[in-house]
Amino acid sequence: MRIVEGWKGLAEADRGASVALGNFDGVHRGHQRVIAAAARGAQAAKAPLGVISFEPHPRRIFQPDAPAFRLMNAEQQAKALADLGVDLFYVLPFDAEMANLTDRDFAKQVLHEGLGVRHVAVGFDISFGKGRTGSPQTMTAYGAEFGFSVSVAEAAGADGAKFSSTGVREALRNGRPEAAAAILGRPFAIRGMVEHGRQLGRQLGFPTANVDLADYVVPRFGVYATRTRLPDGREIAGVANLGVNPTVTGTIAPRLEVWLFDFDEDIYDQVIETDLIAFLRDEEKFVNLEVMTEQVMADARKARALLLPEF
Repeated sequence: MRIVEGWKGLAEADRGASVALGNFDGVHRGHQRVIAAAARGAQAAKAPLGVISFEPHPRRIFQPDAPAFRLMNAEQQAKALADLGVDLFYVLPFDAEMANLTDRDFAKQVLHEGLGVRHVAVGFDISFGKGRTGSPQTMTAYGAEFGFSVSVAEAAGADGAKFSSTGVREALRNGRPEAAAAILGRPFAIRGMVEHGRQLGRQLGFPTANVDLADYVVPRFGVYATRTRLPDGREIAGVANLGVNPTVTGTIAPRLEVWLFDFDEDIYDQVIETDLIAFLRDEEKFVNLEVMTEQVMADARKARALLLPEF
C-alpha cells in the first residue's frame, strides 16, 4: 500500500482509483463495508483500490476542546487498510481550504480534478463539504456530472443497526471492550512506546510496561485482561491498569500499565500494542501497597483464567 499525502499535482500512478470516502477512525465493520464497495468498483473499472481520509480529523478542528477520541493511531490505521487490500491511502490535509470547499467543489476539485477518481463508495449516512451539505444523493449527482460512478453502502449491523466509531467510543467509556470489539471486528488496541517509570511494580512482584494514552479515547478507568503484541510478533497475555493509579501516583495523565505474564525482558523504548479483552474491575485507591498488591495478584489470577484456560 502506498500512502499519498495531499490531492494536488499528483503523479498519474496516484490517480484514477476507486475510492472509499470517510474518516475511517477504527476501520470498523461499517467502514469495511464501504471499502468492500470500493473494491467492487475497483474490480469493475480495473482500477486501484483507494481510501480517502483526513488529517487532522475534522472533529479536532471543529471541536478543538473535545476530549481525546481517536480509536487508532496512524500506524494502526495504515496496517488495517493494507490488510484489506487497499492500494492507495490518500491522507488529505483538513485545513482552511478543505473546510471551506462546498460539497460540489469537493467533488469537482478534489475527487475529479485532483484524484481523478473512477468510482466513489460512501456510507449511507455520509455528509461532506462546508456545512456538511453533501449527502449520498448529491455525491451520486456529482458523479454523473463529473464522470465517476458512485455506490452507497448500507448499514452493516444486525437488523439494519449502524456500526459507528461513536458506538465504539461509548462502549469503551462504559467499560465494555467486548462490545467495542464486536463493532470493530477485533479488540480495541492501544499502541505506544514503553516508557521508563518508577519500577515500583517490579519491586512488588509485578513489573509493568507503561504506555501513554496520547490521543486515544480514554476507556473506563479500571483493570483489564489484555493481550500484548511485541515488536518481534510475539503475543503475551497479561493484566493492565488503565487510569491514574491513585494509590501510588495520584492525579497524572491516564496511562496503561500492563503486566505481561511469564515475561521478564527489557522492552523500554520499544513500541507495543495491547488489546483490551475484558474489563475486570474499576480502578481503586488502596489503603497501602500491601493491600494493592494482594488485589493485583487476584486480578492476575482472573485474567489468566480468562486468557489462559489451562492455567
